[in-house]
Amino acid sequence: MRTSNFTPDLTDNQRKVLDFIQRFIAIYTVPPKLQEVAEGIGISSRGVAHRYVQALVEAGYIETDSGKHRGIRLLKSNPYRPESRLPLLGEIAAGKPIEAIPGQDEIDLSEFFGHNNFAVQVKGDSMIDAGILDGDTVIIEFRETADDGDIVVALIDENETTLKRFKRSQRGKYIKLIPENSEMEPMVYEAERVRIQGVLIGQLRKY
Repeated sequence: MRTSNFTPDLTDNQRKVLDFIQRFIAIYTVPPKLQEVAEGIGISSRGVAHRYVQALVEAGYIETDSGKHRGIRLLKSNPYRPESRLPLLGEIAAGKPIEAIPGQDEIDLSEFFGHNNFAVQVKGDSMIDAGILDGDTVIIEFRETADDGDIVVALIDENETTLKRFKRSQRGKYIKLIPENSEMEPMVYEAERVRIQGVLIGQLRKY
């Protein structure tokens, strides 16, 4: 039996704000401004939106930095958000019919990828040598740090986001964002100009 989708420590309006923040980051890969939060949930008062955002801070879902233009940072996503499930018919091998898997009738994509993540659609061909093509959807785990060699969503100058392979200089002063395309050059930035927003954990493609 499936439980209903609710977050017990939040009110309905607070959950609505949390869901909006998650969706906004998933689409734009940057957090929303307070005015965008208010408009996104259908209210005109930034003060009311601020109260909802502050409640999410106190509940441990987000943190805010008033010194930044887009100062909301998602710490954890809503574990009770609507589930995404597909029928799981069984296992298949070349030349054989589908063989049923006893006790399994569907696959839960949110469980497969985990809850602390978001999806973004790839635009451009800078990652084609890694098998990531224009139009693909990639699954990103929310993380603020990355290891050398990880493919990351990086926010540059709090304004521009990009999907690239991550490499830090030996002394940590510079960060290199490397495209997986032999015709493109790596981008090098001072470390303070780059903020990691997540690390690639999966990929979806519709044929």
